[in-house]
Amino acid sequence: MEAAPRTPGNIDHKWLVAASVSLGAMMATIDASIVNVALPQIRGEVGASIDQMTALATSFAIAMVVVMPLTAFLGRILGQKRVYLFCLALFLVGSALCGISRTLSQLVVARSLQGLGAGALMPSQMAILRQTFPRREQGMAMAVVGMVITFGPAVGPTLGGWIVDNWSWPWIFYINLPVGLLGIAMSNRFVHEPADIRAANAAHAERIRKDFDWLGIALLSVGLASLQYVLEQGNQNDWFDSPRIAVLSVLAVGSLIGFVVIELRAPAPAVNLRLFKDPVFTSSTVLAAVMFSSLMAGMFLLPVFMQELLGFTALKSGMALLPRALVMMVVTPIVGKLYNHVSPKVLVAFGLICVSVGCYEMGSFTLQTSQAGIVSVLVLQGVGFSCLFVPLATVALSHVPRVQLSDATGLNSVVRQFGGSAGLAIYGTLLTQHSVRAKSHLSEFVTALEPEVAARLAAMTRVFVAHGMDAVTAKAAALQAMAGVVARQATVLAFEQIFAITGLALACTLPLVLMLRHSDHEDDHPEAQAGIE
Repeated sequence: MEAAPRTPGNIDHKWLVAASVSLGAMMATIDASIVNVALPQIRGEVGASIDQMTALATSFAIAMVVVMPLTAFLGRILGQKRVYLFCLALFLVGSALCGISRTLSQLVVARSLQGLGAGALMPSQMAILRQTFPRREQGMAMAVVGMVITFGPAVGPTLGGWIVDNWSWPWIFYINLPVGLLGIAMSNRFVHEPADIRAANAAHAERIRKDFDWLGIALLSVGLASLQYVLEQGNQNDWFDSPRIAVLSVLAVGSLIGFVVIELRAPAPAVNLRLFKDPVFTSSTVLAAVMFSSLMAGMFLLPVFMQELLGFTALKSGMALLPRALVMMVVTPIVGKLYNHVSPKVLVAFGLICVSVGCYEMGSFTLQTSQAGIVSVLVLQGVGFSCLFVPLATVALSHVPRVQLSDATGLNSVVRQFGGSAGLAIYGTLLTQHSVRAKSHLSEFVTALEPEVAARLAAMTRVFVAHGMDAVTAKAAALQAMAGVVARQATVLAFEQIFAITGLALACTLPLVLMLRHSDHEDDHPEAQAGIE
């Protein structure tokens, strides 16, 4: 179906356009995390080990990051709207195949199809909204993106748990089908490619067909897939002690270096790396990557802290995390309204300070920390993240010509995605290392020669004797219990250090805020813009 040109009548439907493209992007973000809660049930059905089940998350993430930077390339050849609709349909096919799969290999293939479809949905959503909304409403357009990004990871595990408890695990995939079909119908009806974008893409497509960048695409795919695998599996495989991780790391670095060299020389590059010449785009993208690494690390580490150390149930820990998502959904539209009246430097600096202070407060969590104490910190972080999402997403694209918006959103999305993956890998590794180091340090002071320790061991021994153990067994049980106390306290110290490091990493990005600024020209008139060469 040929896309209709952008007309005043189409602009009146901008919120229907926003709703249309948000459905697909929202499902993609939800499906990145919804599977985790169903892993025990899926594992029992397909007869796989816990280690083998990690292939589900890895295959989805690898497929997604490979497609993200190629969204603009595909859009120029096939048409931006067609790419979005095709990828949404591919995502639904992958969802249906996931639901009917009964072996691990079938699930991995189906999840890969899902990832290939999901990879283009978020960059396409950002580009379409940026092209649909006039400049004065860009903040609100990116507020929609911000709400989708935060809604998915926050709701995914809770929704998945409810579905698994009340139905069965295939329904976490089947539920995508009616929502996705509605998204396809609405996008087909309301989303229209602007005439200037179609004309520019048609001209660029001729150059692409004449000098097809096969080598660049191959190097990019190999490099991103290898890097994503290393980040996903490195910590579980002791990093470079694993030959596979070492080989893939070398392959990732070599492929990506080769890709950069090829793209900067190619007549019609598959990915426009020259966008990074713009300091506003580059600084915004780097800040977004650091922000996303903090957000994803917090979403991973906090539930572990609450469940394993504070004894929270999965539901209670989920309820503790929910207020941050709710605050972000309320505050994000407000920030979108403020964007045209407040400098992005002020909003981003305020957001960084709020999130950094929140991380610092999390560094003081103890075994006596209550749910209310955790919620109060997360509410502060929710306000901070809202002040980061909208300005960073909006200002990153403010200096990018309309015809290159899909290039910019693809690069922005893939860097942000790798920021989240790197955050999980780095902070997960540091948590393990700090736990070992803290346990070793505490063990030096917790010995039977210390009067307080000896008294504690004696009291614990008497308790075990009172429960029917003989003296020798009771003493061994007391020593084991004391070792558990030391390990638990060491883990608490490790979490405190990691939370503090997260806040420090965010604070260190404050100088980049100075690079942020609104565009100096009105971009509602596409004919006034030139490309970045």
